Amino acid sequence: MTSRRSGSEPDERLLYVEVQQFYARQMQSLDARKLEEYAETFTEDGEFSHTPGREPSRTRAGITADLHDFHKRYEGDPVQRRHWFNMIDLDPQGDGSVHATFYVLVVTTRPGVREPEVAPSCLVHDVLVRENGELRNRSRRVEHDQFLI
Repeated sequence: MTSRRSGSEPDERLLYVEVQQFYARQMQSLDARKLEEYAETFTEDGEFSHTPGREPSRTRAGITADLHDFHKRYEGDPVQRRHWFNMIDLDPQGDGSVHATFYVLVVTTRPGVREPEVAPSCLVHDVLVRENGELRNRSRRVEHDQFLI
């Protein structure tokens, strides 16, 4: 949780819990490959930058198409990927948006293999906004640690 206070934002603890619940639902959609459902968690004009060397995807339709293309690498390879978010820091902005910065580990498991692969390790920067009272991602930028050091 953030230590920054604006005084006009909802109670920080409630916001923190709301953001965690939003991320839980969002990432369970992605990990279940419900890609359209995942894209719906972005604003219509949302932007998603997730892989080094790959152009950011824009709009819900663009995010969905990009993720379908990205997941082709797993065709014929029955993996289960899980995205673990941690160390979430929230910074409410004067315009009502929330800047969120957090760590992500991606855990990949294959049938019959007990030891999962843990990679990549990432730093994520989100801008969250409300649409009709619901949180949405306006943007997400994922930075892979192996390229930051």
